[in-house]
Amino acid sequence: MPEVTPAADTGRRKDDHIRINLEENVQFPRLTTGLERLRFMHQAVPELDLQAVDTSTVFLGKALRSPLLISSMTGGTDRAGQINMTLAEAAQNAGIAMGLGSLRVALEDPAVAATFQVRRVAPDILLFANLGAVQLNYGFGVDQCRRAVELVGADALILHLNALQEAVQPEGDGHFAGLLSRIEEVCSALEVPVIAKEVGWGISPQAARQLADAGVAVIDVAGAGGTSWTEVEYHRAPTIHYARVARAFADWGIPTADSIRYVREAVPGLPIIASGGLRDGVDVAKCIALGAELGGMAGPFLKAAVQGVEAVQMVIWELATELRIAMFAAGAGSIAALKQTPLYCDDSRP
Repeated sequence: MPEVTPAADTGRRKDDHIRINLEENVQFPRLTTGLERLRFMHQAVPELDLQAVDTSTVFLGKALRSPLLISSMTGGTDRAGQINMTLAEAAQNAGIAMGLGSLRVALEDPAVAATFQVRRVAPDILLFANLGAVQLNYGFGVDQCRRAVELVGADALILHLNALQEAVQPEGDGHFAGLLSRIEEVCSALEVPVIAKEVGWGISPQAARQLADAGVAVIDVAGAGGTSWTEVEYHRAPTIHYARVARAFADWGIPTADSIRYVREAVPGLPIIASGGLRDGVDVAKCIALGAELGGMAGPFLKAAVQGVEAVQMVIWELATELRIAMFAAGAGSIAALKQTPLYCDDSRP
């Protein structure tokens, strides 16, 4: 039997994650995003031309036709590479942003770097490279972060924070102590902005302030209510005992709507990306009204990507159309106006 290298093991884990997300129910069993409790005040006389409602925005210096992000998912295997190319081509055609999956595997094994190099099909998109923040405690530093950005021609670097996922993985990296000072080193030295991103359990006010003090330029709250990565790990657990441990945390986390509010109040000047359980363009509109700049999704795009570029483009069209109609019906003719549009809480919802 051939020896399994760390990069090969990481690649197998990536394919496991794709398969489980496509085939299993990995949603939070009970916890929701909180967005379903929020409502726009409907405007029967919006005084707007629907076709003139402007969904365009500028983020990190790049113009976007809609404030949409294809959130970080995958890379490092043949299947993942095809998914990335499909997503990137659709993002290029639609003028939206995209994040790549963790580039750790590409730094460990340059042979798989091509599965992340989407610039040949998406030369103009706002593109985010991505590494696990905890790897800064396992030998990675500024040089590896810079290499990740250069490898894919990224406009910014995501450092993702997945402490709970690592904790329930048998092979997880759990040394998160002293991480903030290492994040600060990267933020100080890197030539592109650094985005701190949770992976599905939300950012607390304390964490937001700590990350802002460390120099991150953007926070992606990635709140609870969508994909539960402990549920993903439940499905790939090697024993029933590890599975039970993962299942115990199925409803852990800060709902997305709450996390946006917490981060906005804790660090009011820091741009926010909203992700974690967003279902449609109405959810994106709600997140922007709460204080976010972009709305990110992964699951709907992953399911479409296995069907091809046209399927992804249709998902983007639906989201952008829903967003435009929500803005129209709420009386907001632009993203700037949407940011000033109040929401109210529907107390009738459980």
